[in-house]
Amino acid sequence: MTVCAYEIMTPSIKAVPQSWTMDRLARFLTDNEITGSPVTDESGKIVGIATLKDITEFRWNATRSNTDRKLTAQDQQEARRLRMVLFEEMGKVPVEVRDIMTPSVFSVDETTPVRDIANIMMSEHLHRIFVTRESKITGIVTTYDMLKIVSDEELTERCTRNN
Repeated sequence: MTVCAYEIMTPSIKAVPQSWTMDRLARFLTDNEITGSPVTDESGKIVGIATLKDITEFRWNATRSNTDRKLTAQDQQEARRLRMVLFEEMGKVPVEVRDIMTPSVFSVDETTPVRDIANIMMSEHLHRIFVTRESKITGIVTTYDMLKIVSDEELTERCTRNN
């Protein structure tokens, strides 16, 4: 019997509103010991995903530029100073989750074989994918959930028998 998404998924999903600030998102992820969360619009529909990586990239891009390599050492220092001033000013205007989230949402049906899920996650460079039943999200499969297959002898045997 093939191992399917519903057997390894995490059924509880903690979603955040797209209107939350980036700082509130960071606290939420940290408090819940998770690295990413679905993002919902005002009607509760999932419109994207926001992760710690999104927060990090936003902050990194605010302080770093590819054009620095073309500048003199003195100009690089001045550019960095100006970026820091801008970043501090940007901090006064809250950055919302909608500004940093990834708007594409990947999902699979609950009955999707884990091998297919692994192929999607590998080809799309995903660390998490939503699981649905009749277009409603019922869970999430993360890279951690995929490790269940390796750590559970029965699941491992079922995967190797059926492929």
